[in-house]
Amino acid sequence: MPFFRLTSSIEAEPIRADRSAMPHADRQRRQGRRAVVVGAGFGGMAAALRLRARGYDVTLLDRLSRPGGRAQVYRRGGFTFDAGPTVVTAPFLFRELFELFEKNLDDYVDLVPVEPWYRYQFADGKTFDYGGSLENTLQEIARFEPSDVEGYRRLVAMSEKIFDKGFTELADQPFHRFGTMLRTLPALLRLKSYKTVSQLVGSFLKNEQLRQAFCIHPLLVGGNPFDTTSIYALIHFLERRWGVHFPMGGTGALVDGIARLIEEEGVQFRGDSTVAELVVERGAARGVVLESGERLEADVVVVNGDPPFLYRHMIDARHRRRWTDRRVDRLKYSMGLFVLYFGTNQRYPDVPHHTIVLGPRFKGLLKDIFHKQVLTEDFSVYLHRPTATDPSLAPEGKDGFYALVPVPNLEADIDWSVAGPELRDRLVDFLDDRILPGLRDTITEDFFVTPKTFESRFLSHKGSGFSIQPIFRQSAWFRFHNVSEDVEDLYLVGAGTHPGAGMPGVLCSAKILDRVVPEPARS
Repeated sequence: MPFFRLTSSIEAEPIRADRSAMPHADRQRRQGRRAVVVGAGFGGMAAALRLRARGYDVTLLDRLSRPGGRAQVYRRGGFTFDAGPTVVTAPFLFRELFELFEKNLDDYVDLVPVEPWYRYQFADGKTFDYGGSLENTLQEIARFEPSDVEGYRRLVAMSEKIFDKGFTELADQPFHRFGTMLRTLPALLRLKSYKTVSQLVGSFLKNEQLRQAFCIHPLLVGGNPFDTTSIYALIHFLERRWGVHFPMGGTGALVDGIARLIEEEGVQFRGDSTVAELVVERGAARGVVLESGERLEADVVVVNGDPPFLYRHMIDARHRRRWTDRRVDRLKYSMGLFVLYFGTNQRYPDVPHHTIVLGPRFKGLLKDIFHKQVLTEDFSVYLHRPTATDPSLAPEGKDGFYALVPVPNLEADIDWSVAGPELRDRLVDFLDDRILPGLRDTITEDFFVTPKTFESRFLSHKGSGFSIQPIFRQSAWFRFHNVSEDVEDLYLVGAGTHPGAGMPGVLCSAKILDRVVPEPARS
């Protein structure tokens, strides 16, 4: 994710929203061919490929040395650790990028299904394996609460309805016009989008542990299930539709496969290229200036960065009619993330690829994280063991992990130079007691990142793990638009934009560019 500042050589002129926000097929003018994409996360890589497929000459920039954004790779002591996303739930969105050039994803990346999708381990020691066939899931549910079997069937049916509207119809549709929101609102209300995910799940299931398991999905995109609109219950059916996959070699191998396609198709990738300024002339983006002073001209600029950081810190107030300091400061931001990466001198064959280890509190813990913004003694953990699927990610006879703990973002008064090491030690003790016996004696090559890392390395405003929260008043038209309201020919993709965070969300945000970026001029 890049560092950039927005400046203007000429005072910005009033921008007519209907002109800059019109889908490219409706606009009368045609752009030049030069496009610069700032930030090479999944959203930025997808944007670069989609622009290239339409005939743009594309330069893809990133402040890090390799593409991938938060999907970086750490290599320590023979272990390979994925830094970021590890759950692939809509592989067809990746396939589409290769099909744009009549190529096959399978020739670049080996995606394999993971089962179970997740194992939930509750505070009382009970486990619930979720994933695979519907029948397997129903059998697991029956072990907890037989009467919830039928309730789950109805939950799946409801999730499918939400999926059909929220994902199939709307995920790749631009929401920069309020009229789009007005036309969509009746359907969203019929689907009870005014309810939270927790309320929706609770209306179908009685067992408290099952309720926890099936309302966990908003946390995967930065939301509190007790606040997040039930639109995001579509994630449940998204998983059931395509399953959960993992790229052999890790998520970094998926990045490498896309990077290879980018190179083959003539997109110029420039790593270690920090953008200092985005040049604006007559109210329109016209290129970028690197920290070195080099200026790259462009007819279209796409930013795959954190929109709150962009608008709050990098665009002068005189250019911001919509996203003023006050408006950005009033937004609700996702939680922060503490992630401990570690290897072990032994293998744990009974631990599946994805495990969600729940602490003694659920709603109260989330309230402490999202509302009270305090770091508590108890926590819940997402434990990733990729060596369960690909043993080559660790030396022979060893296992590699990361343990992710939701924590308050940097709005909280937490000194992470002190709290980080303390949380690391408590987390190791917790995992040793709950799921990885003997960890204290077998752990090696461990290191961690905190919300301060997200702020400094990825320029995430307030160190949030997923940009802004996916609550109703920050979704669809109320979310950051893919077409900038303040600067013409500036487009936004990534977690903070519509439709939202997560790999499917950011890939769909790039897909929206096909509808809003005008056709390039033909030589």
